[in-house]
Amino acid sequence: MRAIINGVGSYIPEITVKNEDFLKHQFHSDYQKIITEDSRSIIRKFEKITGISERRYVSEALNNDDIALIAAERALEQSTIDKEQLDYVIVAHNYGNVEYGSNRSDFMPSLATRVKHRLGIRNNNCVAYDIVFGCPGWVEAMIQSTIYIQSGQAKNCLVIGSETLSRVVDPADRDSMIFADGAGACVLSGNSTESKGVLGFASQTFSFEEADFLYNAKSFGQQENEQDRFIKMQGRKIYEFALNHVPVAMKMALEKSGVALKDLKKVLLHQANEKMDEAIIQRFYGLYEQETPLDIMPMSIHLLGNSSVATVPTLLDLILQGKLEGHVIQPGDCVMMASVGAGMNINAFVYRF
Repeated sequence: MRAIINGVGSYIPEITVKNEDFLKHQFHSDYQKIITEDSRSIIRKFEKITGISERRYVSEALNNDDIALIAAERALEQSTIDKEQLDYVIVAHNYGNVEYGSNRSDFMPSLATRVKHRLGIRNNNCVAYDIVFGCPGWVEAMIQSTIYIQSGQAKNCLVIGSETLSRVVDPADRDSMIFADGAGACVLSGNSTESKGVLGFASQTFSFEEADFLYNAKSFGQQENEQDRFIKMQGRKIYEFALNHVPVAMKMALEKSGVALKDLKKVLLHQANEKMDEAIIQRFYGLYEQETPLDIMPMSIHLLGNSSVATVPTLLDLILQGKLEGHVIQPGDCVMMASVGAGMNINAFVYRF
């Protein structure tokens, strides 16, 4: 039984926040340590490293389950199944619902339960649950759904990655410019006659020394409420970790798939940092002593920023809709999707369209 993509949908927020919008921020390098360097210079260096020139934020009226629902509805509309045929609704995220201005995570009920409820699904055998797996959450949910389908435990799964990181960033931290909002969804269905589908995957957790590379902590600057916590990261350690381990996991997934490197048409990497992604793809091909193909790695980070679990599914949807110039996926193409993030977690899978 093959797990095949039966519908894809996404929600890209309408509010565009440009790098210039951060010019009035007073950045700190650590707690209460003001960076005296001119903000324009900080932003210029940031863009050179990350490739981000702008990002998208949700409006004040929208929450994480709202945009997850929109992406889900669009994926279901594109699919060939009725919502009552779903066996699983899985939502990957990291902060649940965070109401505008609250800085508080709301996980109960789960976002998956909320989405199932709002979709109006009456089937009680459709199981809804959340997965918190860092930025690789959507890829991991796709892997879990593939296992359900291949084992005969499920026929159809709705897999959503949705996040509103703009609600948990520290305005005094330069890293706040990286993060963004967005949602992507995919309907995965079982089919025993198709040659397309998920061909192989790999998933890992490094937690012995790496568990706190991404974490929550107080603002580097002043904060009104001492109980508030913001997303923080050890950027240099994450960069080195990703370069050392992500290419190896990608190689594992490719070998399990049985697909030759020359037959890989696209690699959709988590949109975390342009320089990091470029280094990862070069090291991946370096493991085979091969040069990196010029058009192998589509990028959306320049305009959308890092929306965590949503980067890979939104990137996929943009390509399939013909909205990412210079990139297409044709029937029969083999594509790898891979991610890395808090945990520290890594995963990848190979899919034939």
